[in-house]
Amino acid sequence: MPQSIKDPLIIAGREFQSRLIIGTGKFKDYKENAAALEAAGGEMVTVAIRRVNLDKPDAPLLMDSIDPKTTTYLPNTAGCFTGDDAVRTLRLARELGGWNLVKLEVLSNVHLYPDMAETLASLKLLVADGFDVMVYCTDDPVYCQKLEEAGACAIMPLAAPIGSGLGLLNPTNIRLVKEAVSVPVIVDAGLGTASEAAAAMELGVDGIIANTAIAGAKDPIRMARAFKHGVIAGREAFLAGRIERKQYAVPSSPMTGLIK
Repeated sequence: MPQSIKDPLIIAGREFQSRLIIGTGKFKDYKENAAALEAAGGEMVTVAIRRVNLDKPDAPLLMDSIDPKTTTYLPNTAGCFTGDDAVRTLRLARELGGWNLVKLEVLSNVHLYPDMAETLASLKLLVADGFDVMVYCTDDPVYCQKLEEAGACAIMPLAAPIGSGLGLLNPTNIRLVKEAVSVPVIVDAGLGTASEAAAAMELGVDGIIANTAIAGAKDPIRMARAFKHGVIAGREAFLAGRIERKQYAVPSSPMTGLIK
């Protein structure tokens, strides 16, 4: 039986076979975006409500290339620097498309790092308003616990600064975040290539979001396919259980009964 069937990702009661989420920004056009989604085997895309055209009939529409009836749209608050803007944006998203599962991100002016105080405050408002909220955040396990306690349905710590491609900078904190919360942990932002996605999945996280790493690659479709396999390989390796690290060599064959 395929791994994806035995091991679904469940977020706010919704079941997904793929553990890879891709974005809808920076692609050449929506057709390329759709091809990348297919290559990634993805079932969910993030949609920056403040940047993506959803409702202008005279311009290309994302919905023309990626059908919201077959792909889960995850509206996000990219470009929001205050909690008020984030809440207003997601309320607009619900009015536009009826979307209730959303991604909250509130950025600071310091290298686009998450503003955690604003994030936590706006999360509480959104949860009270009936949203299922996946939250982009720092890799601070204490703050991640606070987000879960405030009602987040998934925690999304950064691997590195947004769009940097620096990879998994702090695997220890990502592992501690995973241990600290019971909701799904989705590594978001900063990955550059498929091996980094695999390394994150080997820590036991539940999924990966990739946008710039795929859309900015020389061949986005091939990179999307690589991320798909990286995520699957990392998940399989985690479930399989790696061997213990040892200081010295250990023979792979018995040292007794050798031919003399």
